[in-house]
Order: sequence, then C-alpha cells, then structure tokens
Amino acid sequence: MNILVFDIETVPDVKNGRILYSLDTEQNDRQIAEIMLSKRQEKTGNLGFLPHHLQRIVTISVALRTKNQFKIGSLGNINSDEPTLIESFFKCIDKYLPILVSWNGSGFDLPVLHYRTLLYGVSSPSYWNIGNEDASFRWNNYLSRYHYRHTDLMDILAAYQGRANAPLTEIAVMLGLPGKLGMDGSQVWDYFLNGKLEAIRNYCETDVLNTYLIYLRFELIRGNLSFEAYQKDCACVRKTIEEQNKPHFKQFIETWKI
Repeated sequence: MNILVFDIETVPDVKNGRILYSLDTEQNDRQIAEIMLSKRQEKTGNLGFLPHHLQRIVTISVALRTKNQFKIGSLGNINSDEPTLIESFFKCIDKYLPILVSWNGSGFDLPVLHYRTLLYGVSSPSYWNIGNEDASFRWNNYLSRYHYRHTDLMDILAAYQGRANAPLTEIAVMLGLPGKLGMDGSQVWDYFLNGKLEAIRNYCETDVLNTYLIYLRFELIRGNLSFEAYQKDCACVRKTIEEQNKPHFKQFIETWKI
C-alpha cells in the first residue's frame, strides 16, 4: 500500500483574528498576533498556542512511498497560497489512497486541515469516507483514532495516553536520527514575518524525514518489515535525499547515525 507521511507548519490567522476579535485593521500582523495570543492566554491560561481554527497553513511537506519509488518535498511552491497547498494534499489522498503517517497528526495537523478545508470548501471524498458506500473504509478509515489508515505515531506509541506523549525530535535522536535541524516550530512565525518561507519548507521536510524513518522502525517492530527490508528502505531514503543535493538534506545525512 502507498504511504504518505506529512507535516504542516502554521502561523496565526491574523485575517480572521481581526474579524473575530474586531481588531484595528491598521495594526500590523505581528501586533494582531500578539493580541490574539493575549486573548487566548486570558481564556485558557496557556501562552503561545492559538486554537486550531486560528492557524493558517503556510507549508505542507510530504514523503510519498509507492511500490516503485520514494519522493520527498513540499507541496506547491514558494508562492502557492493556502487553498492550493490544501487542495494538493487532498488530491494526493484521492489519487494514491495511502496510509497517512504523522507525528501528532490527530492532535494538531488534521484538525487544522479540517478547519481550513471547511473555510475554503476543499473536497476530498476519499479522506472523509467512513464506509457508507465503500465497506472497506468502515473498518479502516482516516478519521477513526484506532484505525491505521491514518497512523499517528505519537498517539500509537504512547498507547493513546496523553501523559505518555513524546516529542518527535527526542524519539528521533534516541534512534540515531537528526531530530530538529536549524529551527523549531516556535520560530516559524518569526521566520514567516521575515520572508524566510524556504527555510520553513526545508525545516518541515526534515521533520517529515524523521517521521518516515521512525515509521520504518515501527513497521520493523510490528513485524511488517524484516530487518533486511528495513535497511533497504533506509538506504533508499538516504540515496534519494543525496541525489537531491540540497543543503538541508546534506545536513540531515551528516547527522544521521544509522
């Protein structure tokens, strides 16, 4: 079966923040975001994290593994708007009907995508299929927490216990993988305001690489991959990113210990 590993990067949705909170349109985006965060802290006591429906997607990175190839990159291009990124993602699902793989996708990435698809009216019959017309989706669909058509590695490895959740970068480093390189999610907003979208896309792609390689390890312990097949798939990843000859992939390879 095809495998699609994904990760998104988001920034505050200042456009809708202005509308929902009746904020002064003359204030700049940074000021609006600070007000939104302040209002969120007043309501919840949590600083620094906006609700899912006020997250705007600026990058979706994916790794696609089919029977004959492995590809990794970010959807769209540096100038693609948010609806285009989201449409591209769900077109991949409708085309390949893959196993979706994420780290905390159930807790963050997919709920954000749900709200943004609602906002833009993006259709994806395969993603929302729960078996009303196709019985094969009744017992294994993208929406059920306990089905593996969407494999949220963080959720599964924590045995669906929130207190056992672990950060992607720490698990990656424990397994000899690079983990976070160059930046982390808390810096995305500043990078975006400074026009460094390419750096955000690169960062997101390395998160996808970490997630895919952890997934291969997961398939090994499940008995779905022999050790030889696991090594072969890891070698395929290494060869693919070597051939792309991009600085962030070179750094990934240099830090990869296995």
